[in-house]
Amino acid sequence: MAASLRFSGLKTPPTYSFPKQTSSLQCHSALPTLLSFAAFWPSNSSILRNISLRRCCESRVFRVCCQGGNVDVIQRNEFEAASSGEAENQLTCVMKFGGSSVASAERMREVADLILSFPTERPVIVLSAMGKTTNKLLLAGEKAVSCGVTNVDAIEELNFIKDLHHRTADELGVERSIVDGHLEVLEQLLKGIAMMKELTLRTKDYLVSFGECMSTRIFAAYLNKIGVKARQYDAFEIGFITTDDFTNADILEATYPAVAKRLNDDWISDPAIPIVTGFLGKGWRSSAITTLGRGGSDLTATTIGKALGLREIQVWKDVDGVLTCDPNIYQHAEPVPYLTFEEAAELAYFGAQVLHPQSMRPAREGDIPVRVKNSYNPNAPGTLITRNRDMSKAVLTSIVLKRNVTMLDIVSTRMLGQFGFLAKVFSIFEDLGISVDVVATSEVSISLTLDPSKLWSRELIQQASELDHVVEELEKIAVVNLLQHRSIISLIGNVQRSSLVLEKAFHVLRTNGVNVQMISQGASKVNISLIVHDNEAEQCVRALHSTFFESDLSELDQ
Repeated sequence: MAASLRFSGLKTPPTYSFPKQTSSLQCHSALPTLLSFAAFWPSNSSILRNISLRRCCESRVFRVCCQGGNVDVIQRNEFEAASSGEAENQLTCVMKFGGSSVASAERMREVADLILSFPTERPVIVLSAMGKTTNKLLLAGEKAVSCGVTNVDAIEELNFIKDLHHRTADELGVERSIVDGHLEVLEQLLKGIAMMKELTLRTKDYLVSFGECMSTRIFAAYLNKIGVKARQYDAFEIGFITTDDFTNADILEATYPAVAKRLNDDWISDPAIPIVTGFLGKGWRSSAITTLGRGGSDLTATTIGKALGLREIQVWKDVDGVLTCDPNIYQHAEPVPYLTFEEAAELAYFGAQVLHPQSMRPAREGDIPVRVKNSYNPNAPGTLITRNRDMSKAVLTSIVLKRNVTMLDIVSTRMLGQFGFLAKVFSIFEDLGISVDVVATSEVSISLTLDPSKLWSRELIQQASELDHVVEELEKIAVVNLLQHRSIISLIGNVQRSSLVLEKAFHVLRTNGVNVQMISQGASKVNISLIVHDNEAEQCVRALHSTFFESDLSELDQ
């Protein structure tokens, strides 16, 4: 008679037959999930009396059910004592959840349920701060600069953050004490900012780190409460080593072996689901907390994926994967089922909010697939990002809009037959630490756009001053025309068919009366960028989307 065993662990094929000499069965699991298999064995066989289970869950039982009618329930203390197996299998994937996915107690419960719905996974969890927390922390810091030390405790954003995290802890049934220490230090930090009357970039990174540090502690405590053993980690304490470029640091190579050693060693010695803070690192010179730029939790996830050599990196968002355009611009945007790493990197860099611009690099280097899914709609297929995909029928993958770009036209006859002219131009931007987005050149001119994201943390007055200084320096060697309020529309896809794509795109833009002020084809071979005026940009995106994604493009194959 076939025997059926159901308990926490993995799922094996139902037709698997165990050797006759099998006398014991060992299973390892970090999640309270279901293992089912059928062994062609008498229901009174000794295999059913010799089962050992090593797991990370506390106070749980598993049930052994035989089709013959015998039912045994073995509690944890019975089988743990009998366990002689080796450590758990290795971690399998990263699951990253953004701020909207953990914005409340209810959302945290849903994320926990989602994690437990993957019984065969042994995941590393990367979390962002709870929704709106990062912005509230920044606003609190800005108010502290001018409010005075005695008024810090009245800052609205500080009280919002306290209430949000206390309420979430209460609703999840975990102790407030897990965040009380951080909230006290946060208030003292704001008083220090008020006393000094300044908010440096280094202090700003320390300030926003409280969001991730508190969200991960609450979530780890909740998992432990429901019987899933979890362990919280601050990324800056487990080997995330970065440059000292505060607010926009880069991860250094030394991170990978350090993170791998810490997480693997802990998992082997005492298996527990790692809950890691996204977005954060530690400067290699200063040893101060750094941040990886907006959306940096994606980069945290892909870095862990590469460090551990995991099977897959899952990025859980609030949309159904990467979309054909921004749904806030055009409501008929659709999910893109497949992307290459190069396409995803271009999409992220040129404005798609779904992924961090640098997040594809570790995944590409480790050749680890990235799957973008919707935590609000987990059954949606999402987007799978891999090294290669079938491009034979691809035209466009997505249309991305980057607003509020500054464009410079630099004209000089000195360029004719001269070497070193471009080096002089770009050295000016290098000296000021300003990144260039798109470049187009001719015999006597250069047109380029400046990356507004690199000015994200700077005051508007400082931005204006830097732009004036750029123009002043460039005018020593060329005639300069500065054009603001421009947008970059990037067409991501099969640029090997660029002439056909451009023919169709220019027909659409001409029909809509739009003048393209600059065009550039990226060296990546997956991107064509068009620069238009800000007030025409959204109209262009809608018209281009309608043409490339909702019309018959069979003529492009002719």
